Order: sequence, then C-alpha cells, then structure tokens
Amino acid sequence: MRKISLVFTFLFALLVSLSGQKSEEKTVINVFDSYKTSILNDKGEEAVNYVDSRTIKYYSDMLDLARNADSVKIEKLSVLDKIMVFSIRHRTAREELLSFDGKSLLIYAIKSGMVGKNSVMNNSIGEVTIDGDFAKGQLVVNKQITPINFHFYKEDDQWKIDLTSLFPVSEVALKKMVDDSGQKEDQFIFSILKMLTGREPGPEIWQPVKNLQ
Repeated sequence: MRKISLVFTFLFALLVSLSGQKSEEKTVINVFDSYKTSILNDKGEEAVNYVDSRTIKYYSDMLDLARNADSVKIEKLSVLDKIMVFSIRHRTAREELLSFDGKSLLIYAIKSGMVGKNSVMNNSIGEVTIDGDFAKGQLVVNKQITPINFHFYKEDDQWKIDLTSLFPVSEVALKKMVDDSGQKEDQFIFSILKMLTGREPGPEIWQPVKNLQ
C-alpha cells in the first residue's frame, strides 16, 4: 500500500508540475499577443510594459548614438543599427530626442510608426519552451511555422519579450535587401527614409544631434 501511495503522490506532483508548465507557456503567448495588440493600436505606453530590459537597453544605446556618434562611428555600425540611428535623427525633433530615455524613445517609435504594424500583424507564437526564467516561442508567420524563435525573460516575476532576439535574423535579411537593390548601403537606407517620410535626408544626418542647433 505504501508503494502505491508513493506512486500516486509522484503522479500527482507530476501532473501539478505539467499543469504549471502549461500555464507558464500560455502566459508567454499572452505576453506576445498583448504586445501585438498594443502595436496594432499605436499604444506605445502599453506596449513597453511587455518588453524586457534588453530591449530598453538597445533603444538607450541607439539614442546615445543618435545624440553623440560621428560619421566614422556610424559607418562601423551594422545595417540594422545604422537604420535605427538614421531613423531617429531623421524622424525626431532635436528637442524631443535630447529629452528621451530608452523607454520613451521606444514609445515614440511605436506611436510614430518607426516600429511598424507589419512587424507583428501576421505573426503569432507557436510552441513555447521554458527553462527557468528563460523561454523561447516559435515564430509563426501567416500560420506557417518558422525556425525562428522569440526570446522571453522573466523579470520581476513577469514574462517579457526580448525584441532584440530577432535582430540577427533581421540583419541577414537587410543585408540581402541591400544586395538585391543594387545600391550602396547608405543609399539604400536613405531611399527607405525618403519613401517613409517624403523627405530626402540631408548631410546633417551624419552629425551628432547634440552638435546641431
């Protein structure tokens, strides 16, 4: 009888553990869905509640570069980072840019369309794998499973999405777009900015914003 009791105890503990795991997986998916809804409705203040500290740090770093980096430093950046810095400089008023921190820059980017709705519109999260305070969720695009995963981290007991986890894949895709365009990298970036804003970037885009009047 004691052995049977131990077996039932083990099975009960296993079921509780599996139930908790499924609940965590659902929570991770809900975080992405909530972030997606916020983006689609231009709710920047709401969206930032679902992103992690790595994402906020990235925007803080890009903000610092937009304020202070000279042309030599910018030319050494990845395509993705260069697009981000040029976009910030081209699409943000100097006074606002100097007043932002990483979080408020992300909010502004969402509200102004720098973080486009097409980045989430047809996306969802499929299978979720959890390992302690880290989780990865399979990216599903137009109901098609991809080999790409979003990363999530639990911070202050809340799951948060790490937007930077997709940056390596984005960098590869951007480099291919540059190659396919037949343009030089900077020409490609400036043509995108002109298409998005209707304005041609001027030579001041290479200058640290803090030096501009």
